[in-house]
Formats: sequence, structure tokens, C-alpha cells
Amino acid sequence: MSDDGDARGRARRSDDLVVSGGLRIPAGELDVRFSTSGGPGGQHANRAATRVEVRLDVAGSPSLTDHQRERLLERLGPTVRVVVDEHRSQARNKTVALERLGERLAAALRTEAPRRPTRPGRGAKERRLQAKRPRGETKAARRRPHDDH
Repeated sequence: MSDDGDARGRARRSDDLVVSGGLRIPAGELDVRFSTSGGPGGQHANRAATRVEVRLDVAGSPSLTDHQRERLLERLGPTVRVVVDEHRSQARNKTVALERLGERLAAALRTEAPRRPTRPGRGAKERRLQAKRPRGETKAARRRPHDDH
């Protein structure tokens, strides 16, 4: 494959997708397709192929480690697809589509740190009790006086 893409609209090497520090997806693995945007807009919208669709075959990507592939398949499925037709410029739509694809992949690969349960400290307990005291005093003032015989 040449460096400038092929007839099906595959991306160039300069368009490699950097997802995170440890993951870079070569442009050859991204399937980039252009088509006309729908909706109103006159001759320009009907003629210019500014709508961009970027796909990544997660299941068949050699750039992903087994762990990354497993995580992406679980969270996003075998193919990740992003479509952008917000701008009049094909180049701008392509840039936005690549950014969104990178964000989706990064978000799916992100792992949450497990929550470690903690106990409230002495100061927190004191503040909670101090906050409750005025309400208790208000309620106590509403009660009938207690006779001490």
C-alpha cells in the first residue's frame, strides 16, 4: 500500500491515531469514507463529499494488545464507528472524527481505581453531631414539659 492511501479511501500514515501514550493505531487500520451530507444546503451540500465516517475493526486490529482488544470488544463491540458531518470542510470533519474515535477508545480503555472503603474520622463524627444538635433542641422545645415529682 502506498503512503497516500488507496481507492477505497483509507487514511494516510500521517493520520495515525494516537489514543494514549501506549497506543497508536496506524492510519492503514482506519477505514475512512467520505460521502455527501444529507439535509438542506443547496448545491454545495448536494455535491461536496464532506461527511466523514471512520471505522476501526477492533477484532482484527494488530495494533492492540490482547488485553486492550478484549476490553474494547467488551465495551464497544467488534467495530467502532464515528460519523461526522457538522462542518462544511471535509478536512475539518475528518479531524473531528479522528479526535472522537480516539476519545471513545481512550474512555473504553480507562480503568477505574477500586474504591477502598474508609471510616469517618473523629472530627467528621463531631461535626455531624454538632450539626444534629440544634435540630434536636428544636424538637425538644416542642415537647410537653416533663414533670419531675
